[in-house]
Amino acid sequence: MSPINSTVTNISLPRIYTAPCIIVGSVAAWLFWLLAGEHRAVPPELLVSPMATLFTLTALVWLMMVVARNIAVIRGHASIRYFADYKADVPVDDRFERPARTFNNLMQVPALFYVICLLMLVEKNADNVQIALAWAFVVLRYAHAVIYMAVNWVPYRFATWASSCIVLGTLWFRFVTAVGLG
Repeated sequence: MSPINSTVTNISLPRIYTAPCIIVGSVAAWLFWLLAGEHRAVPPELLVSPMATLFTLTALVWLMMVVARNIAVIRGHASIRYFADYKADVPVDDRFERPARTFNNLMQVPALFYVICLLMLVEKNADNVQIALAWAFVVLRYAHAVIYMAVNWVPYRFATWASSCIVLGTLWFRFVTAVGLG
């Protein structure tokens, strides 16, 4: 039994989710503090840096996926046939597939981040709060990727994922209401 599984069986579920609830609660408290503060227009081009930083994460994870898969084949932990249909007689070590799953994850919710940033750039509508939200989303996605690939501790992975979704939803809501669509 893996150390994580044995830990999960020895700790009650409410206790497992204490720290993740603190993470999500802290992000929510930060959001309330941020939204209650001063809002001032800023150049929307400031959104390019968080977008480029998230792309950098995606590119790094992509590279890690390619390297991990090739190492798995070279060392005999997986066959090339496994990567053709993702079926194998011998299970592939989860550590070799985590970068691929993380990369897949970076192709999902973050796409909505790129869309909202592009919309703000096109509409030339951004303020200091939206820039802070964009950076918070990127930081949470980095944390999610590190947790996913390093330890895959689901409660923490979920907390960072959920927090990033809350931040992204707030970013979208602020944009939609600012341009008069909501």
